[in-house]
Amino acid sequence: MHRLVLFDIDCTLIDAHGAGGRAIFRAIADTYGVRGELDGYSFHGRTDPAIIVELATRWGTPEAVARDRLATCLARYVEVLRDEITPDEVELLPGVGELVTALACDRRVVLGVLTGNIDDGLALKLAPTGLLPHFKVHASGSDSALRPELPAIAVERAQRLTGYGYSGKEVVVIGDTPADILCGAGLAVRAIAVATGRHTLAELAPYGPDYLFADLGDWRAVVEAILA
Repeated sequence: MHRLVLFDIDCTLIDAHGAGGRAIFRAIADTYGVRGELDGYSFHGRTDPAIIVELATRWGTPEAVARDRLATCLARYVEVLRDEITPDEVELLPGVGELVTALACDRRVVLGVLTGNIDDGLALKLAPTGLLPHFKVHASGSDSALRPELPAIAVERAQRLTGYGYSGKEVVVIGDTPADILCGAGLAVRAIAVATGRHTLAELAPYGPDYLFADLGDWRAVVEAILA
């Protein structure tokens, strides 16, 4: 048996209590000189590069300029996030510590993150938890602004790491948004949804996850779902 288990970060593994959002707002203001309201716009399920371009454009920056200065804005975002993130700011969600630790001890499992965060951002967010070294594969907003492209990137990196070609339900994507459930559909992955973000169980269910949990508190049941 082989499993490649890919976790979303925000509202799946941790709650950073808005630190990422505050950092993005400041970075956009500092880079493009624009500010605005969200007006229903949601960060959830999107990548950092996409969020920055979409918000900067929405708030008055020409799209070409938003894209041209994206690297500068992302660098500023990391600087601000480093100030925003403290050990007290990052909260592990129920069952996460036990679940990740248990999976990391299972030789059949390779752990990874599949996230809209860029690489530097995911490292800053996970470092205070002590869990970062357990995640051997990363596919992030640094690789693509399009979340559906990330599962294949993670699978390729896992194969290079282990020499094994993960496919189908051997690949498990765990997240709290419809985007997490749907992003691996083209690879027929196993999708596990958890209602620890903005979406309720009833809102996630129509997207057809293989398993659906209110949270990861019953971590042994989640391990069973991963290894089933």
